[in-house]
Amino acid sequence: MSIGKFITFEGGEGAGKTTQAELLSNALEKAGIETLQTREPGGTFGAEAIRDLVLEGTSDRWSGMTELLLMYAARLDHIEKLIKPALARGVWVISDRFADSSMAYQGHARGLGPHHVKAVHEAVMEGFEPDLTILFDMDPVIAQKRVEIRGENLTRFDAENLEFHKTLRKAFLDIAKENPQRVHTIDADDTRAEVQNNILFALTKKFPDLAGKVGA
Repeated sequence: MSIGKFITFEGGEGAGKTTQAELLSNALEKAGIETLQTREPGGTFGAEAIRDLVLEGTSDRWSGMTELLLMYAARLDHIEKLIKPALARGVWVISDRFADSSMAYQGHARGLGPHHVKAVHEAVMEGFEPDLTILFDMDPVIAQKRVEIRGENLTRFDAENLEFHKTLRKAFLDIAKENPQRVHTIDADDTRAEVQNNILFALTKKFPDLAGKVGA
């Protein structure tokens, strides 16, 4: 049995990642590929418990370093108990957020510094990384309006000010520039169909064997 592929979706709040993860999963399943959708922080019982700690409360509930360590505690549980076992079975895993979010949110937007994030990352990850990352890029002003329209309870990150989200966007774009072989950036303000087509294009470019099988 071949090893599955690990695909991550990254970007700021309100970019539509969850919807597109569902659409991609459906496209892969139609092509005969078993998929698993998950999210970060979360995906396992322990990581979901940490998710509640990280997302709820006021913005100053945790320091940047505490927040980072909570994220990586959840991530390690996620990798060990869900992601790696699924990949070993040949399942393609699609995750709504992964390690790039820690660099963007805690390393840059929280001001912790990239060196601290890299140190924790290397200790926990031991070289493990996604096969492909789709970065959903969007003007933070538009993204915040989308979040408001959703009408859901705001997380600690949703409620941050515009400067926080501008810093976040720049951080993600910098990550994409530094990792051109792994990260494919798309305009998340396009129509749902256009975004989906751009994702499928990136997928078939990365995995040529999928050409003609997933609609791109």
